[in-house]
Amino acid sequence: MKSAYELAMERLNKSAPTVKLTAAQKTQIAEIESQIAAKIAGREIAMQSEIAKAGGNYEKAEELRQQLAQDKKKFQAELEEEKKSIRQSKTRG
Repeated sequence: MKSAYELAMERLNKSAPTVKLTAAQKTQIAEIESQIAAKIAGREIAMQSEIAKAGGNYEKAEELRQQLAQDKKKFQAELEEEKKSIRQSKTRG
C-alpha cells in the first residue's frame, strides 16, 4: 500500500514531469550561478564601502542597504530567468 506522500508525488509527476538536464545544461547553469554570485559579491563590496563612508548618516546608510537588497533581488531574478531559459532550450545533448 502506498503512502499519501507517494500518491501525491505520482500525481505531481503526471501533471508536471521532472525535466532531466543534460550535462551541458548543468554546466551552463553552474557557470551562470557562478557569474551571478560574482556580481553579487562585487556589488556587496562596493556598497559596504559606500555604507562605511556614510559614517554616522544612518539615513544614507539605510538607503544604501536597501539599494543593495534591491540589487541582490535583481541579480537573483536574472539568475532564475537564465536558468529557466536553459531548462527550456531545445538543444539537448
